[in-house]
Amino acid sequence: MRVIDGDTVWVRSAGHRPVKVRLIGIDAPERCQAWGLQARDALASRILRRQVDVRTRAKDDYGRTLGTLRLQGEDIEAWMVSQGYAWSYRSRGGAGRYREQERQARSAGRGLFADARAVEPRVFRKVHGSCR
Repeated sequence: MRVIDGDTVWVRSAGHRPVKVRLIGIDAPERCQAWGLQARDALASRILRRQVDVRTRAKDDYGRTLGTLRLQGEDIEAWMVSQGYAWSYRSRGGAGRYREQERQARSAGRGLFADARAVEPRVFRKVHGSCR
């Protein structure tokens, strides 16, 4: 497994080619954005060299494989949001599946939610484009 950023990993199961997986339900800062490296490092420290359950679901509009990660039953995407390393992904005006974890992290001032200048990645990308 290789962690690209706070919401993207490369995984390989036995006998298969590596697959790039975009984590469903969260939006972590871009690597070139404030909190981006912290988000990547937090995800890496949580999952690398550990056995995780990867479940892929579909492909998004950009052709990326979408999926979820579980570590001994723990929802890693929920953990990223609850620790303040990612936002709950908002779509179609909804607050997203991890809205409660985000609310709690904001209330506790965890991670990027303690930074009044933190910018959601979708806003950052509109202004600055992708880091790639």
